Amino acid sequence: MMFSARQAEIMALAKEQGRVLVDELAARFAVTPQTIRKDLNDLCDARALNRIHGGAVFPSGNENVKYEARRSMAATEKQAIGRAAADLIPDNSSLFINIGTTTEAVGDALVDHKELMVITNNINVANHLRIFPSIEVVIAGGVVRGSDGGIVGEAAVDFIRQFKVDFAVIGVSAIDEDGALLDFDFREVKVAQAIIANARHVILVSDASKFERTAPVRIGHISQVQTFITDHCPSDSIRTICAEQDVRIIETAPTNGQLPAE
Repeated sequence: MMFSARQAEIMALAKEQGRVLVDELAARFAVTPQTIRKDLNDLCDARALNRIHGGAVFPSGNENVKYEARRSMAATEKQAIGRAAADLIPDNSSLFINIGTTTEAVGDALVDHKELMVITNNINVANHLRIFPSIEVVIAGGVVRGSDGGIVGEAAVDFIRQFKVDFAVIGVSAIDEDGALLDFDFREVKVAQAIIANARHVILVSDASKFERTAPVRIGHISQVQTFITDHCPSDSIRTICAEQDVRIIETAPTNGQLPAE
């Protein structure tokens, strides 16, 4: 497919910035939003870009970027999310923590808790918490994923199913506008599904960038969690779903001058 000069420039912007937004492009090119939407539709139909709410992203922005790079992305936001999640977990509790850089931030914030049992398929969490005598760490068995230290596979699923815990802390790779929770590795998805099914209170932790990404494998739906902690939820549809399904949203850095949710 041949792209117009404007579409080629949109592609270059998306590659440079990671994403482009309809309103910003309309102002930049002095055309209507409808014209930009048609450009984006053409580019997405050609699989040159992928649509998100209000714009599009360059395809590399949807790939599962390397784990160490993800640690540095939105690091301050993840730390605040981690502290907010830790505040919900009392001493003398049992909990699952799955793989992810945001869930690791929760683990970092739990070090002062007393008499915790932490069951995890995240080697990084286990290695960090094992030195604290008031925290018992139980680690799943299975295949260790070299890219991030996640333990995945059927053995990990069977291990998780042995427990019924007070809390689960889960992260995801992407959140869709319809509330779907998404990831890249079907083996990790099976572990996450077992974690959700065997916890009394599920806490989803995710920074706002997850609304701008997509991933191919469905973990479940946001209605399956009890609490969603994020720096900011930019999606009105997710807010509506959470309100309808009695999912509490906690925002650590809300916009428009709002105070963080209590």
